[in-house]
Parts: sequence; structure tokens; C-alpha cells
Amino acid sequence: MIALRFYGSGSHLQVVGDTMGFDKSTVSRVIDRVTDSLVAMKDDFISWPDNQRKNLIRAGFYEKAAFPNVVGCIDGTHIRITGPSIDEPAFVNRKGFHSINVQAICDHEGRFTNISARWPGSAHDSHVFRTSAIGQHLENGYQGIGQGVLLGDSGYPCRQFLLTPYRQLAAGRGHTRFNRRHCSTRSTIERTFGIWKKRFHILGSEIRMKPDKACRIIIVVFCTILPS
Repeated sequence: MIALRFYGSGSHLQVVGDTMGFDKSTVSRVIDRVTDSLVAMKDDFISWPDNQRKNLIRAGFYEKAAFPNVVGCIDGTHIRITGPSIDEPAFVNRKGFHSINVQAICDHEGRFTNISARWPGSAHDSHVFRTSAIGQHLENGYQGIGQGVLLGDSGYPCRQFLLTPYRQLAAGRGHTRFNRRHCSTRSTIERTFGIWKKRFHILGSEIRMKPDKACRIIIVVFCTILPS
């Protein structure tokens, strides 16, 4: 319960301890232990969909805006952290605060199917994708359109397996329709991020820990805890 209270509230360790009747050091040890245990179990909670599941996801996304063959929507979100003492400038994002740039892919129901939380806030979304395990898997092992496509915003490179919007200056009527359906479908990932940040305040406030611990906590909250 200590760890869940911390994940849900994002409060200072001292506040969590005072609320639950434990000292700060005990709270810290419990959170570390629970976080490590849940990180080790993350693959039991989140996984890339198999072919049967992909067919369900395709149908679900198609119902939203008639965009075919979509097996996931991808985006990045910045989780605020306390500025670290080592490599501090690398963690300052384009909005000027310290963060971890978290990449996620979700299905039509807002369930995460892939998470990468390891890059500092200054890293561009395209770099995070290119160096992520799922990005390298798709880049090197994609076997054609039958495997489905991801939808991402203009911050990502357009690939056979990752479709991004047409640039408005070049958009004709067909391109405008494509962009409209693309945006409507892709907004699923943005709504999903919003739901998680609203229900788990630690994601919407500031994780007051070193980057490596912050990344592990982010993985736990996104991968192993289902919002009620």
C-alpha cells in the first residue's frame, strides 16, 4: 500500500510516511523493493500483440475513423523529474523543464502494448524511436503491410510501418482527408496519456528521484498498474 500511495499521489516520501505511519527511510526502502519486483514482472502485463490480437486492434481502430490496418498509435510524453546532478542539461526538454521522454504505443482501447522510458528530455521523439527496441525490430524485421502500421505525429519519420501526416502546405483534398482520419485515430494515444496522468499523479507532477529510479517507476506505473 505504501508504494501504491506513492505512485498514485506523487507526494514527497515524508508525506507518504506521515500519512501511513512510517518513517521516510522505510517508505523509500519499500518503494524501491516493490518497484524492482514489478519491473521484473512487466512483460507479464504488457506485450506486443500477436496476429490474432492485431486483427482485433485493426477492427477497433477502423471503427474510430475508417483508417485501415492500424495496429497501434505511438507518441512521446514528458514526465517531469528533479534536475539531476549529472548530465543535467541533457534532461532539459524544449519546454524548459527536466524530464524523461517516454515513448509509448497503445491499442484502440487505450492499452499500452510497448513502453520505452530511458531517454532524457532533450532527446527528440524520432531519436527515441530509432534507438528503441520496437523501432529497431520494425526497421530490421518488418515484412510488409500485412503486419499492420503504426500512426505517429510529424515528429516521427514516415516509414512503411509508421505513417505520419502529410504536411499541410503540400496537402490536397485527398491528403486533407487522410490527415483528418489520421489525427482522429492517433488521438487515442494522447487521450491514454491524459488518463494515466490524471489517475496517477506521480506522472503529472514531478518524480523527485534520480533518473534511473524515475525511469523504473515510470515503467511500473505505465506497464503494471491498471487504472480503475
